[in-house]
Amino acid sequence: MSGILSLPEGCIANVISFTTPRDACRLAYVSTTFKSAADSDVVWDRFLPSDYLSAISDSASSPTSSLLSKKDLYLHACHNPLLINEGRLSFWLDKLSGKRCYMISPKELRIIWVDTPQYWKWISLPEARFPAVALLRAVCWFEIGGKINISLMSPVTTYVAYLVFKSTRYFDGFVNNRVEATVGLVGSNGQKRTVYLHPNQQGIVPGDGDNHGLFPKTRGDGWLESELGEFFYGGTDEEGELSMTILEIRRGNWKRGLVVQGIEIRPKNG
Repeated sequence: MSGILSLPEGCIANVISFTTPRDACRLAYVSTTFKSAADSDVVWDRFLPSDYLSAISDSASSPTSSLLSKKDLYLHACHNPLLINEGRLSFWLDKLSGKRCYMISPKELRIIWVDTPQYWKWISLPEARFPAVALLRAVCWFEIGGKINISLMSPVTTYVAYLVFKSTRYFDGFVNNRVEATVGLVGSNGQKRTVYLHPNQQGIVPGDGDNHGLFPKTRGDGWLESELGEFFYGGTDEEGELSMTILEIRRGNWKRGLVVQGIEIRPKNG
């Protein structure tokens, strides 16, 4: 260790920059020299996406980047999602890995009958990331789809897609009613799985092959999320759009009381 500590701080910082944000935070506890190197802009500039500074400069709620260290900017990017692409996407960084995360706005999703007021209604919620979210009034045909260009993702990363939603006191029609989720590149068959959207497992009779992982889980922000499927993005030599579809398996019964905030794509185990 004494040999490493004899190196110039700049050399130590350069080595740390090739690790991960989690490793950098751990190395900061080794010594005062390591802490100074691990907290330096050299390290955290490597962890920030190259286009992040331009993204925050276009955001009215962004911090003044010239007044913050690169580490502070990184932490801000982890805890304060930005609206990008003219409000169509919410963007932030995974705190431990620094990989990119996104949520697709409900306005950007393909929601069957969403423009028919008797079926869906656009509302505003203070806890939502987007100015408007979609409230399900009543439909007997439930289908939602979304797409995102894979070039926006972090390379060599397995992503998981989630439907993020809430249930109101009028929530009805989803008990024992499964939906089929498909995740994959546009033009491919994609990965299919069966999930439930009802947050209460009591009274639900699972189908063949079902397990508790198919039920929605409560997030830290109070919303629910249902896991739709996974996708591995290898790198810049891959092109295309990732497609995510939620399709009702058995139509006919009326459903109501669901609030859709969007479809989230984030690194697995992030």
